[in-house]
Amino acid sequence: AVIAPKDHACGINATVAKVASGAAETVPYFMVTNLARTLGELKERNIWVIGTSDAATKTLYQADLTGPVALVLGAEGAGMRQLTARHCDEPVRLPMRGAVESLNVSVASGICPYEALRQRMKKSPS
Repeated sequence: AVIAPKDHACGINATVAKVASGAAETVPYFMVTNLARTLGELKERNIWVIGTSDAATKTLYQADLTGPVALVLGAEGAGMRQLTARHCDEPVRLPMRGAVESLNVSVASGICPYEALRQRMKKSPS
């Protein structure tokens, strides 16, 4: 599922649905009033909260994504809000090379779940 804050998120509109290439109709999308509270509720349900941050020392590829995880991606440029970052169990970064300092959030939101899928398939191939 995708969880987004009601404030500072555009929601699902015609453009988003088109760009999502069908995923908008199949992936549950929730808009919440308080993202920090929602992350706390996920943690109460034993979901490990992993936040992306360019300041993290551990990379996404070093994190264990084989169990129940919530991946938190910050806004482009500003990154995660401090309160949101404090609710993360573990910060990770996507390694960059050359002059590229960061990826936009749409690219990162594709890379992160696919790394979780890769790790899960490696753990139990089927």
